[in-house]
Amino acid sequence: MQIWVDADACPKAIKDILFRVANRTEITTTLVANQQIQIPPSRYIKMLRVKSGFDVADNEIVKQLNRGDLVITADIPLANDVIDKGGHAINPRGELYSHENIKERLNMRDFMDSLRGSGINTGGCAPLNSRDIQAFANQLDKFLAQR
Repeated sequence: MQIWVDADACPKAIKDILFRVANRTEITTTLVANQQIQIPPSRYIKMLRVKSGFDVADNEIVKQLNRGDLVITADIPLANDVIDKGGHAINPRGELYSHENIKERLNMRDFMDSLRGSGINTGGCAPLNSRDIQAFANQLDKFLAQR
């Protein structure tokens, strides 16, 4: 199993947790982004820089993903593709996406997108807080303990 990180929008606090987990568990963790991201020296942490463009990083993650790999992303369409390919996905707030909940999340995302497209201000996600960070760390630990 590998961990893939949709790193362009991944909060620093989440990346820091992932760096510690990679070294502790010796699981290869690859950050995929269209810009260079600073990573600590480690044989278990890698950076894969892709070209800029719409969904380029997402497509690269799906292309390289193996069944059973874990992807860290807040991107619901990417999480859907990961699950369809036999992978697992957790968002930075600690929600584990699954076959049971991903379609509902995708439908809600599309609905909110259509509202925004019609000019309705739907607001956005609240800033990541310490409770979210702890929920992510707990979900990641729980997920890894089951592997």
